[in-house]
Amino acid sequence: MQAGNAIYETIADLPPVLPVFPLSGALLLPRTQLPLNIFEPRYIDMIDAALSGNRLIGMVQPSTDRVAGDPDRPALCPVGCVGRLTSFQETGDGRYLVSLQGVTRFALGQEVKSYSRFREVECDYAAFAHDLRCGEGEEDVDRNGLLKTLRDYLSANNLDADWESVSEAETEVLVNALCIMCPYGPQEKQALLEARDLKTRAETLIAITEMDLAKTQNDGGSTLQ
Repeated sequence: MQAGNAIYETIADLPPVLPVFPLSGALLLPRTQLPLNIFEPRYIDMIDAALSGNRLIGMVQPSTDRVAGDPDRPALCPVGCVGRLTSFQETGDGRYLVSLQGVTRFALGQEVKSYSRFREVECDYAAFAHDLRCGEGEEDVDRNGLLKTLRDYLSANNLDADWESVSEAETEVLVNALCIMCPYGPQEKQALLEARDLKTRAETLIAITEMDLAKTQNDGGSTLQ
């Protein structure tokens, strides 16, 4: 796959260690975009290091646990997604506005001790090599079922969509875009990230949305946070 000016053909093209950006509720998937407003000094350092190197960082959600003895270093979820910095802007007030393009997911290994202020982890890409193949598994997705669930959700929330654009979107683009736009909480976002393939991700999104719709019908409000 291509991200910016770089082409990643196999997992051998990816580094064994990545700096990681823990951010609750953030979801990056292969071939999607994630804009970020970077202002913490340690993550300014992380962006500087990435720009001077391979331009790759790992987006990962913190888990609800904490690393013993250090309340500022949360335990991390077991799966993240590599993002390549494809857009960068300095704001003039010490912040960076950047955009990441998703490359592939990875399993987090051991945290690497270093002198940098940001965190770095060993990465295992083996289970997610198929992420590098554009459109992998599209034919297995229940697209009609996904669109029905989308219509039900929009109707229940008095929303509308550009159905012409939806109908023209490639299935992978549609599934991943809906996952990123969905208003669900960190646990649901992590479940979507960890789904083993595109078909499972679509099924997971349908299941989560149907649960939310059932809750809304039963008690008048969504409870997924």
